[in-house]
Order: sequence, then C-alpha cells, then structure tokens
Amino acid sequence: MRRSVARVLTGGLAVITTGAVLPLVAPVSAAADRVIVGGQAVRIADSPWVVALASRDRFGGTRAGQFCGGVVVAPTKVLTAAHCVGRDVLGAAPKDVPDLRVIAGRERLRGPGGREVAVRSVQVDPAYEPRTNLADLAVLTLARALPEEYTIRPAERGDPASAPGTDAAVYGWGDTSGNADYAQVLRSAPVKVLPDSSCERAYPGGSGDRYEASTMLCAGDPRGGHDACQGDSGGPLVAQGRLIGLVSWGSGCGLADSPGVYTRITMGAQPVADAVGARAPR
Repeated sequence: MRRSVARVLTGGLAVITTGAVLPLVAPVSAAADRVIVGGQAVRIADSPWVVALASRDRFGGTRAGQFCGGVVVAPTKVLTAAHCVGRDVLGAAPKDVPDLRVIAGRERLRGPGGREVAVRSVQVDPAYEPRTNLADLAVLTLARALPEEYTIRPAERGDPASAPGTDAAVYGWGDTSGNADYAQVLRSAPVKVLPDSSCERAYPGGSGDRYEASTMLCAGDPRGGHDACQGDSGGPLVAQGRLIGLVSWGSGCGLADSPGVYTRITMGAQPVADAVGARAPR
C-alpha cells in the first residue's frame, strides 16, 4: 500500500479514504500517507530538511492539513512521492489546490515557529507509473527559498550509504501504530537497508505489487516493529547523512517479512540532479 494519511494495504503511504492497494499518504479529510511505527520524537533542528506537505482546504486543520512528507534538496526544491500529488490523494490536479504548501522548520504540526511556503509548481518524474509504483518521484518548486542549511544532499550512484546492512532512519508525521494514531510531532524510526532480494521475495508481483530494484530500495526491520506508515509517503530515508530514499509503499506497517519500499534516490536520476542543479552522471 502507499503510505498516505488514510489507511491502505499494499500501495502508497499517503493519507487517503480507501482500503484499496494505494500509496502511504494521509486522508482527504481521510486520505493520505503512513506514520512512523516503532520510532521516537526527534528535533527538527537535527533534521531541518524534513518537511510536511499540507493543504487545509483538502485535509482540514486538525493536523495543519498534513497529508505527506517531503525533503528539501535545494532552497526552492523539495522531493516527494509522485503519488502524493496525484488525483487519488489530492482529489484534483496540484494546480487546482491553491493552498498546497510545505511546512518547514516545525516539528509540531500545529506548533509555533517554522514557515509555511506555497508550492509554485510540481514536476512528476516522466517515468512514473502509478499502477506499478515505478519511479514514484515528484519535484516541488517553492514560491520562496528556504535557508540553505535546510537542505540535504542526495546519495551519489553507487554510494555505500545505500548498501545492504547500512543503518538508516525514516522520518515523518504518519501513523505511529497502524491504527490511525497520527503523530502531531515529527518522528523517526531506525531501519536497515535490506538486500533487493528481501523485497523481491516479499513483493513478487502476481496478485500484488512487484518490487523493481531499478527505481526502488528495500529497508526495514526483518523482525518487524520499525517502519513508515500511512501519512509518511514522500518522507526521507537517510543514511550516513545522505538522502537515499523516499517513503513509497509497503504491506501493512511494521510487519515481519514485509519491508518498506522506498523510491531509490541517487544523483544518477535526472530529476534529482536537476533539482539540486547538477548534471546526472552518464
């Protein structure tokens, strides 16, 4: 399920109002990404690159309109999951959501401080395939620049930070239990980068979703207990100080033998290189 705010089974982790196979997002007043399971509260000062995607018009004000996560890679560029800005989550094209914004520098969604910045434009990876979750990536351009210190560097192609066995952490404001217990404060959970074979076994295709190592990365706790969940979609997976993935989809939240699936992020992907003003290696 995708990791949006409303609960879904196998698909994206955004918040949405359906029990179908979808990404992990939060619900449109019930649809969106997944929350961090088995984690703990963290300070935004230690992870300033984490942002919340929000629309009070679409998702209400209870959680400041949060429905997905994102990560700042340049002062005016935020990466998130493509499914977070699709019609299934927003109920409209992004250009028709006038209050679409990111919340930066704020660990408590309805707390003081930080800043809310409007999204000026959205570019979805041309290779994105909603049916299979391939290339689940979008680049948001902000109307105003954030401070340079809010940014994090994406991993280079072949970076050891993405190697199996590496300790990593996933961040978000999503479901903390798998039972729609959504966080008001930023949380993080420790996970390990897993071999592609772990997700290939867990998600072989057929009647369910299929793991494709070319655009996806596998991470979690083989014993279960640590994972992203609904409302966390689009949020960062970080290892060794580099961005290596974005929360994309999975089966359940924190279940044994059901790792989280992340959009693989490297400077070798042209949309990522463009976002940070670099040239993708040939």
